[in-house]
Parts: sequence; structure tokens; C-alpha cells
Amino acid sequence: MSPVTPTPAADTEASAAGPAGHGVLDWVGLACRLGPGGVLVVAGALKISDLEQSVLAVRGYQILPYDLAVVVGHALPPLEIIVGVLLIAGLFTRWAALIGSLFMAAFIIGITQAWVRGLTIDCGCFGGGGQVAANQTKYGLEILRDAGLMALGVFLVIRPHTPFAVEDRLFALAPVPTDEFPDNE
Repeated sequence: MSPVTPTPAADTEASAAGPAGHGVLDWVGLACRLGPGGVLVVAGALKISDLEQSVLAVRGYQILPYDLAVVVGHALPPLEIIVGVLLIAGLFTRWAALIGSLFMAAFIIGITQAWVRGLTIDCGCFGGGGQVAANQTKYGLEILRDAGLMALGVFLVIRPHTPFAVEDRLFALAPVPTDEFPDNE
């Protein structure tokens, strides 16, 4: 057989590959895992020690019925921690990124409706929550932050395979180099 000549596209991919054969987008994906994952873990951890305050923060948005706000206020902090840990570990990355992005979309909707309705509340994103003075609201920045985190999550939904992901080892998703196995001819 004749040797295979690399195409220009293959040369470009090889030259863009960094350590251990990972390309730039792989490293971008790693940042997309670690950033939102860390934010979710911190947000959940800061709220989990005071779930009643978390419930008050959810109620402050005046969207959900009283009893449902209690359920959401109690469930959200541990769910944020779980999704964040999954993202950081790189386990079920696509699903964790999808759930994290849906969280961000819900937060954006909640913050936007509070802003439009003229509510003056702290978002409660990292603990706290409830009424604040009108000049203490940061709705625009909170929406931008959550939109950025959602965009990182969408990137991972589209391209979930990243360096150092546990799922690659656990489920053997990483391609096995063929030069490690001798030909059986």
C-alpha cells in the first residue's frame, strides 16, 4: 500500500494540537467545564447551610406559589452542587452542561422579570436574597453573568469531550491509539 499523505486540514489540526494531542477547542472545553462547575459548587455551598434563606430568596421573585418556592429553595442548593461537581469532574458532561444551562436560563428569566416588574431584590445567587434598596440591585450584571455561564454550558452540550474528563476513562470514550497494538498479520 502507498503511504497516506496528510491533507492540509490534518496538518492544521496537528499543529493546533497542544499537550497530549489536545486541540485548542479541547482546552476551551475544559475551561467551560471548570468555570461554570466552580460557580455552581460555590453558589450551592453558600446556600446549603441556610436553606430557609434560600427559600426566602426564591419567594422574593414572587413567581412561584408559596409551597413550590419552599421545594425549589430546598432543592436548588444541593442540585447546584451536584451539577457543579459533575462538570468539574467531567462526568456526564453533556447532561450536566444542559442542566446547568437550563438553570442559567431560569435564573435569567427570574432576574429579568424581577427587573421589569420593579422588584428590588438581591438575586440570592450566592446566598442572601430578599429585599434591598433600589440602588443595590445589579440585575444587568447578574443577567450578563448568567448568560455567559449559559453560553459556556451550551458549548459543552455541543462539544462535551474535554481533557481530564472522568467519563473518558470510566466509559472509554477517548480513542485508543492504534500504534499501541501490534498488527496481527
